[in-house]
Amino acid sequence: MFKQLVAAAAGVVVALCGSVQGAEAADAPIKVGALFSVTGPASFLGAPEAKTAEMFVANVNAAGGINGRKLELIVKDTGSKPENAVSMAKQLIDEQQVLAIIGPSTSGESMAVRNICQEGQTILLSCAAAETIVNPIASYVFKTPQKDSDAARWIFKTIKDMGLNKIGVIASNDGFGMAGKAQLEKIAPEYGLEVAISEVYDKQETDLTGVLTKVKGANVQAVVNWSIVPAQALVAKNMKQIGLEVPLFQSHGFGNIKYAQAGGEAANGSLFPCGRLLVAASLSDDHPQKALLLQYKKDYETQYKEEVSTFGGHAYDAVLLLTEAIKAAGSADKVKVRSALENLHGVVGTAGVFNMSPTDHNGLSMDAFQMLTVKDGAFAVYKK
Repeated sequence: MFKQLVAAAAGVVVALCGSVQGAEAADAPIKVGALFSVTGPASFLGAPEAKTAEMFVANVNAAGGINGRKLELIVKDTGSKPENAVSMAKQLIDEQQVLAIIGPSTSGESMAVRNICQEGQTILLSCAAAETIVNPIASYVFKTPQKDSDAARWIFKTIKDMGLNKIGVIASNDGFGMAGKAQLEKIAPEYGLEVAISEVYDKQETDLTGVLTKVKGANVQAVVNWSIVPAQALVAKNMKQIGLEVPLFQSHGFGNIKYAQAGGEAANGSLFPCGRLLVAASLSDDHPQKALLLQYKKDYETQYKEEVSTFGGHAYDAVLLLTEAIKAAGSADKVKVRSALENLHGVVGTAGVFNMSPTDHNGLSMDAFQMLTVKDGAFAVYKK
């Protein structure tokens, strides 16, 4: 009888402990991991992303959190290295048991952790642009930057409208560059364009005159450069040095004013498709993104004393989508949040208006882009 009483008492204690733990869990912060290239070659991406994510989470928590729960953001600096991203992703999933991971900053890092997050059933909201991150679809993998195929189409449409048809392609030898190069070569025939030459350069290159001299020799009518590395600021300078006087198109990875400034006078006239954050003030007052873009720009630049970039915007959108999914799910259950994320519609972000679906884990269309140009060291809307 005594043994039975002891067993029963133990059962009550276990039940009570479980109830207490359950109550604590309901009030506990929602852990969110973040993998950003805060240092290293891609720090111009990761640094503003980390700052933006921290600012967004601080604002959410100051307003009372989500469904009564605060967010706990765990930021890890990958140093721009895929191997670091892999080990850190595993740590966030296995040890920290995060609901989701924001980032990584680059396409190469994102591809490196894609399967880890999928197998760990942990939501990944990549801040990198390569379409291969979400194509083919993996149920737990999403991304916030616009599609590189849509960027290619914007470039080709503009080239065609200029009456040109023979182009040269150059790209950096990283994940973003190689994915974009493949898209350019694949899509060019749709617009009746000839890729006369397609070259690759090292992502740490400091002089592109060699590769551009080869491009000049192919008698191209326009140059398309696809990269996110600092070397892209060299393209305009080197083209001018060798007398390659044709239109220069950059990818949507050019959305940092520092590139235009580094290119100096030679960068004037460069064209690139990008989100509207960089030209928010010029939007009509009834544009669905204008208010959000101006508020983010003001908040970021006031807090960090530096100009906003499209890259920080990718992190803004990632945290925004995650918080909206948690609200819609009514909990921080991974399966429920993943399902809610997959079905978000009409979410206004910095990159565009997101409409996710089971077959589209990016949720942005061609209209998320605007063709921009460099004018006197600043960005402006391109006008034909």
